[in-house]
Amino acid sequence: MRTIHFKRAHKGRHPAIKAALLIAGLLIASVAWAALPPPTPAQQQAAAEKKAKADAQAAKDKESLAASMDAVTTRWRSRAGEQGWKTHPAVAIAAAAPAAGAVTAAGPANPPPAGSPGAGNTTAAGQAAGQPAIKSEKLGTAPPSEDVKKVPTQAQPKDAPPTVQKDTPKNVSKK
Repeated sequence: MRTIHFKRAHKGRHPAIKAALLIAGLLIASVAWAALPPPTPAQQQAAAEKKAKADAQAAKDKESLAASMDAVTTRWRSRAGEQGWKTHPAVAIAAAAPAAGAVTAAGPANPPPAGSPGAGNTTAAGQAAGQPAIKSEKLGTAPPSEDVKKVPTQAQPKDAPPTVQKDTPKNVSKK
């Protein structure tokens, strides 16, 4: 006689054990979280100094990036003029408000002269150059384009042929 052995597939831990482990983990985490003491005044002051240094470094990096972008823009615009490329006036970009306590400057250390192509559009000095206001059809501050429909599309008569032919091949190149 032959003995039949049933193999049970291993499916991991029992759901009750999983739930118990999860609850135990949450309890341990909540006890550990509640046991942390509040930071001391010295720790708070050190954290504030660290944040102030990070903010100052971020402001310095932002100014450096703006200066390098202005330099690249000026160089590109001068080369474009020499090579006969058509250029358009630079678009003004709204300056972000400086962070509280951040060191602010009027612009890069050596800004390009006012009125020169690409003169400081990303810095505070470039913003003060009196750029024209941006017009938008969507906001209603500009007239509509020539390609805007003047009248609504008229309905087609019932006996008119369809505009799309159903026997049109999918790939026109194989026709």
